[in-house]
Amino acid sequence: MLGAGLPGGLPHGADEDTPMFVISVAAQLSGLHAQTLRSYDRLGLVSPGRTAGGGRRYSMRDIAMLREVQRLSQEEGVNLAGIKRIIDLENEVEALRARVAELTEELASAYAAAEQAAAAVHASYRRELVPVRRQQQALVVWRPHRR
Repeated sequence: MLGAGLPGGLPHGADEDTPMFVISVAAQLSGLHAQTLRSYDRLGLVSPGRTAGGGRRYSMRDIAMLREVQRLSQEEGVNLAGIKRIIDLENEVEALRARVAELTEELASAYAAAEQAAAAVHASYRRELVPVRRQQQALVVWRPHRR
C-alpha cells in the first residue's frame, strides 16, 4: 500500500505518515470531494497534518483511511458515528497491542535477569552446600527437665 497511486513510490525520506498532499490532491487520490475531506476532518474521522499557516496536509496513511471510511460508508452501510467508533476502537486495539508487546519484552528481560541472578548464586556456592539424604525421619519430642 505504501506509495500507492504515486509513480515511483514515496519521495526519499518520506514514509506513510509523512504529511505531503494538499487537500485537492488527497481528494483526487482518495476519490472523494475536497468538501467531504473537510467534513471528515471536522468529525475527527481523518485528521491530517497542518502547515504553519493551517493548511491541511494528508499522508498516505490518511489517504488509506479516507478510502476505508468511504468503503465502510458505501459498501457496509455504516454511518459516520459508527465509523468514528470503529476507528477509535481500532486505535485502542493497536495501542494495547503495542503495550502488550512492550510488557512481554519487559517480562522476558526480567526472566533473563532472574536466571542470571540464580546462576550467580549457584556459582557462588562453590560446593559449600551439600544435600544430605536422610533415610529415615523421626519425630523427637523435647521435654525440658523440671527443676
